[in-house]
Amino acid sequence: MVMNDLVGIGLYTPAEASRLLGISAGKISRWLKGHYANGKWYDALWEPEALLDDRRWALGFRDLMEVRVAAAFIKEGISAIQVRKAILLAKDLIGKDHPLATNRFRTDGREIFLHVVEEDERGIAQERLLNLFRRQYEFKGIIDPILKTVDFDDNGEPQLWWPMGRGLQVVVDPKRSFGQPIEANSSVPTAVLAVAANHLGVAEAARAYEVDVAAVNRALRYESQLEQRLAA
Repeated sequence: MVMNDLVGIGLYTPAEASRLLGISAGKISRWLKGHYANGKWYDALWEPEALLDDRRWALGFRDLMEVRVAAAFIKEGISAIQVRKAILLAKDLIGKDHPLATNRFRTDGREIFLHVVEEDERGIAQERLLNLFRRQYEFKGIIDPILKTVDFDDNGEPQLWWPMGRGLQVVVDPKRSFGQPIEANSSVPTAVLAVAANHLGVAEAARAYEVDVAAVNRALRYESQLEQRLAA
């Protein structure tokens, strides 16, 4: 993949993705690279968005969003093998490389469905819900909280992610700062503001980056919450 292809997709190492998502880097790597376990090879759940060369890869923004949903499914008892099968099925049905990252999923509290629009023999669009998992699972409250923190475009593709909720005004935007968390109003990376505040103080950091004090405090709060989660 050439560098021009990487512009606007976000770019994250497994370690960076782990810090943002609260999921171990080893688990993320296994899901996206495949792995051996007990003498058996397990295929990757999907192909990463940013394949740099034969030996190096990174996650794109849509990979982050896909990992979030896959992790929620696996946490609730769906095996990684079943998740991979669901991804392949959904990919074929809706023509998206990262189907779990879209807003096409629905739940009735016990089952997971994929929202599909198909044309009948008369060329009339028909909507239906396809059950991706044959068994019954308790998924109430799993999907909606994930979708509520993401802004989607008209095609159902993820555009922005508010990792700590919209109230904190910290956003992950693949088109800005290579997808690193930024203070939404100023677009300055939260890590930059937090480091400046720790060295210069909040007021001086605000002056240095021409942002208001509240923006610096939001960045500090976000970075502190990340560190607390990692330490837990």
